[in-house]
Amino acid sequence: MPKVRVGVMFGGRSGEHEVSLMSAASILSRLDRGKYDIVEIGITHQGQWIVGEGVLAALKQRASGVRRALLFPEPGSRGLWGYEAAGDPKDIVLHLADRIDILFPILHGTFGEDGTLQGLLELAEMPYVGAGVLASSVGMDKGLFKDLMRAYSIPVPEYALVLRRDIERDMQGVVRKAEAVAPYPLFTKPANLGSSVGVSRCANRSDLSEGLLDAARYDRRVLIERGINAREIEVSVLGNDDPRASLPGEVIPSREFYSYESKYIDDSSRLIIPAPLTPEKTREAQDLAVRVCKAIDCAGMARVDFLLDRDSQALWVNEANTLPGFTQISMYPKLWEATGIPYPQLLDKLIELGFQRHAENVRNERSYESASSAAKH
Repeated sequence: MPKVRVGVMFGGRSGEHEVSLMSAASILSRLDRGKYDIVEIGITHQGQWIVGEGVLAALKQRASGVRRALLFPEPGSRGLWGYEAAGDPKDIVLHLADRIDILFPILHGTFGEDGTLQGLLELAEMPYVGAGVLASSVGMDKGLFKDLMRAYSIPVPEYALVLRRDIERDMQGVVRKAEAVAPYPLFTKPANLGSSVGVSRCANRSDLSEGLLDAARYDRRVLIERGINAREIEVSVLGNDDPRASLPGEVIPSREFYSYESKYIDDSSRLIIPAPLTPEKTREAQDLAVRVCKAIDCAGMARVDFLLDRDSQALWVNEANTLPGFTQISMYPKLWEATGIPYPQLLDKLIELGFQRHAENVRNERSYESASSAAKH
């Protein structure tokens, strides 16, 4: 059997660019080269697509020597097109650079995890790993996600959403709105970003003003959320229409909360797998994680993060990550390993699920024909 050609895509125009490179390094080192031919596809901070030997290293070092590439939003090509200028700068010469059977995007944050890339891949009818347009966009937007959770009677902490424009024009009005959400502490977050980039814990008005301005650097929509004296519990989910949940894990952050620095820089946060929970609370977290993924019509993978109130023992859904971290220390693969699926087998399963979801999508009729007419044929 010929090997499956997997395009692993990383980098991107996001504040999580560097996290994406770390995830990609882990995936590239664990994919079975006996089963797959690997095509590295990098996206620079400026949004340029590059292919060639050592793309990951080139992005890390901002080096040259790689080729520019394009993906056309037309069905059928299943490949990346290289291009270069001809004699006239207005003329571009195209050639098929790499055939791709399935794309494995590991682009955290905006322009990768938010449905924009998934929309391009759907136009091109390119099979890909992970959630589709809807689940990706809803999972990324924390405000819209929490609205949907409320509609499904899934518990989320109290919150409010404000616009960057309002923060810049009427900070005092936004502060009053924030303080109506709950007593301090409050959290401020960019609505569309992950890895705790731009997240602040605010103990007073001064903190709140600074947190709002910091979050507004990364998104035009900012979430304000009640702070909870909580344990941080995470559950990994795997599957398409019938997803299943892993054992829960617990994060013991090295700082006041699980910030970007405590995740990726100081290397002293601890993961407890499995989380020390009662059997009843474990089942509750697993059931809620599956409900969350079904509510947003997720596919492939997700990591659902919870806040377990230390005082009331109530379990609150914090967010769903449809492209969770895949670094050596990331909770998603570690939880599945503890549940019985080693990292390489997990990658195999995700690729299989990507092909399955693509096969389901291409069954859709693209032109209208009434049922009675179709029966006659």
